[in-house]
This record gives sequence, structure tokens and C-alpha cells, in this order.
Amino acid sequence: MFEIINTKDDVLAVRINGKITGEDLAEIMERLEVAIAVNEKVHVYAETQSIDGIEIAGLAAHIARAAPLMGKLRQFGRVAVVADQLWIRALTRVESALLPHISYRVFKPEDRGAALMWVEGNAE
Repeated sequence: MFEIINTKDDVLAVRINGKITGEDLAEIMERLEVAIAVNEKVHVYAETQSIDGIEIAGLAAHIARAAPLMGKLRQFGRVAVVADQLWIRALTRVESALLPHISYRVFKPEDRGAALMWVEGNAE
């Protein structure tokens, strides 16, 4: 399950918990595509809690849909990941190393307020 967090137009902010479904991924991708189309830079805030899996059905289609984003990486600015699970924080750090031109920060749940402020550009 996921929910969209209301924030600035150039920020895609989501809170995800439990199992991530294909419908969740489709809606997140749709919102990301719109944000990229109308903003020079897009910032992402992703808060996860107790992720216990990703629905496999249709995953290949979602990966294919996300592939064109590789050509738009220059449009990504700040990415904040708030996670209660160590493995998600570790994977985010790996992703950050693979995409060094995107500014990533990883936060623990108790720092979610600072994370959202940072991704919105309101804090250093």
C-alpha cells in the first residue's frame, strides 16, 4: 500500500508500507512521468515501512516503462529515502553510488521531518 504526500510541485513524495503492488507502481510512475514533463528538476521523497515484498505480476512491464527514465536522469535532483529496514537503506546507498550525479540521502524514520525538508530544498 502507498499514499501520496502533498508537497511542492517539483517533489514526488510517497509513503509505502507492506507489499508493493503493480497498481502502486503504475500510479507512482504516472505521477513521476507528469512531474518530469512539467519540471526542470524533480526531487523524490520515499518513506518505507515494513516492506515485505513486491508483486511480481507485471514487474517486467513496469521495468520497461521505467527504462526511458535512464535518459532523463539529469532531471533528478534530491532523493530522500526514509526506511525502517536496514536492507532498504543499504540498497539505497548502492543506488546512490551508481548514480553519483543525483543527490541521495538516507534517513531513519525518526528523521522523516528533516528528510522532507531537505528534499523540498528547505534545509541543508
